[in-house]
Amino acid sequence: MDELEILTTLVETYEAQHYVIDAPDPIEAIKFRMEQEGLKQKDLVPIVESKSRVSEILNKKKLTIEMIRNLHNQLHIPVESFF
Repeated sequence: MDELEILTTLVETYEAQHYVIDAPDPIEAIKFRMEQEGLKQKDLVPIVESKSRVSEILNKKKLTIEMIRNLHNQLHIPVESFF
């Protein structure tokens, strides 16, 4: 068991040093979740207020705190992805 723990620690350390995974871009996280759930832009309208606002967001405009909260609660996107 001790040998397994040591090997696990070594692999985790190696991966952390050589294969750093950056946090996803917030808009890419939204698009990814949309793809996973089979959602279209129109499906986001109830979450972010309006059709034009959905287009703005997907074109990299700023998200408000309320939008982030709604996206987190309804699409289960981690809050950390937005910052």
